[in-house]
Amino acid sequence: MRSGMVAVVGRPNVGKSSLMNALIGRKISIVSHKPQTTRHRIQGVLHDPRGQAVFVDTPGMHSKATRALNQVMNAAATGAIHDVELILWVVEAGYYNDEDAAVLERLKLSNCPVALVVNKVDKYEDKGKEKLLPELEKLTALREFLFVVPVSAHKKENLEALKNALFEHLPPGEPMYPEDMDMGHSVPFAAAEIIREKLIRNLHQEMPYATAVEIEAYEREATIDRISAIIWVEREGQKAIVIGNGGETLKLIGSNARRDIERATGRKVFLKLWCKVKENWSDDPKALAKFGY
Repeated sequence: MRSGMVAVVGRPNVGKSSLMNALIGRKISIVSHKPQTTRHRIQGVLHDPRGQAVFVDTPGMHSKATRALNQVMNAAATGAIHDVELILWVVEAGYYNDEDAAVLERLKLSNCPVALVVNKVDKYEDKGKEKLLPELEKLTALREFLFVVPVSAHKKENLEALKNALFEHLPPGEPMYPEDMDMGHSVPFAAAEIIREKLIRNLHQEMPYATAVEIEAYEREATIDRISAIIWVEREGQKAIVIGNGGETLKLIGSNARRDIERATGRKVFLKLWCKVKENWSDDPKALAKFGY
């Protein structure tokens, strides 16, 4: 049996969360097309006859970390590269920039072996596949990688090859999680993340980045889970946007979140949402600690 922790790192929006979800076979980490969707280190567990890989999905590393929240996210991502057996550095096919280079530079701080995963290769049509080989050659010249695998998390292409490479290189060891557990965080935490995903998907422009979700109460009864959650924003005007006309937006977010929480838990859920203002929470260390960052 082989077992180990695997950090999934890269700049924002390269598909790290989608990759982890695709490898495990179900949604563990929330996803959206907007960068910096992931704020925490999320653990997802891949069970395999050959052993167990515990993925650590990290926030996208970014250089413009001016606010306290961005600094906490960077610290979470950087911390992950020191606490694992293997690092998967994820880049986007056809799009390598200074942010990618900065992540690669940061990986030099870790003694862990690094593998390269080139994601979103489905963007190349069949006639454009020949562009991938010279791109891989350029990337592999940047440093020595444990292995290199091109994949499409969205289309689930070449994921078995990535799994094979992982289990070839993970160290021998016993599983860290039981077979019936595929995420390394609590149900209340998962509920908060699902609510935040619905905020990201239903609010426009910069609004999602001004929101945080706090689970105020999570009560498990015989036939239903009762959840009370607070959506925190930074200004009164943002509160009005989250609530919407006659409460329509908040109702939509709550309805969508409740359905996904029920799918994730397999239980009936009663979800109550409030929206409150905490000025400048994303640059307030005490507020960040209160909200679980």
